[in-house]
Amino acid sequence: MKILILDIETRPNLAYVWGLWQQNVALNQMTDAGRVICYAAKWHGARHVYFASDYHDGHHEMVKSAWELVNEADAIVHYNGRAFDMKHLYREFLLEGLPPPANHKDIDLLTTVKRQFKFPSNKLQHVAEALDLGGKLQHTGFDLWLRCLENDDKAWNIMKRYNIQDVRLTEQVYNKLLPWVVNHPNVLPYRNQQDGCPKCGSDDYQRRGSRHTATCSYARFRCNKCHGWFQARTREQVEQPDFK
Repeated sequence: MKILILDIETRPNLAYVWGLWQQNVALNQMTDAGRVICYAAKWHGARHVYFASDYHDGHHEMVKSAWELVNEADAIVHYNGRAFDMKHLYREFLLEGLPPPANHKDIDLLTTVKRQFKFPSNKLQHVAEALDLGGKLQHTGFDLWLRCLENDDKAWNIMKRYNIQDVRLTEQVYNKLLPWVVNHPNVLPYRNQQDGCPKCGSDDYQRRGSRHTATCSYARFRCNKCHGWFQARTREQVEQPDFK
């Protein structure tokens, strides 16, 4: 299975407003719509990180290269990507005249963090630090985006490093959360494997009892590599009690 780790950065919408609190901005007040300005991505387990931006590559070429990676991926790992990154990218694909990319599975780590745990904050920075994985690249905040909009070379160098660090950090969090990930796609069919852990593909696992439902039982296993749990695809043969 080809798993892509992905993160994007966007520019804000620009508009004329009369206040700073609870503003209802009409469309004719907006002078420039926000859009994707750069992305970073890497294949899971690989060292190379792809990066493209409006500044370095031009908008169309940046969007096209993102489409090519998404089109090649079987699954995409992101942090809040289902609601943010992917929808922004799909809009860019549409506006640049690109067709829908091939279907893939979304592995949104924010979904797992919200469903499985109770951290004080669900932000990537906090979760990564809590897991002793380091943090995001520190920068000057919104000022960095303003300087990038002015095509400041130094600002864009920082933005590139920031975006790439987010992708590397997301991969580290994914590796740590893998046994907990909600609805992780089964990797075995992509590897032409008949047997193994459906999350990481390892054939190093142990039988750990059975999982029982109201009507049947399934053999239960624990992976010795990723430590995730899974069950057999077929039911166990259970002797029926004799009521005679």
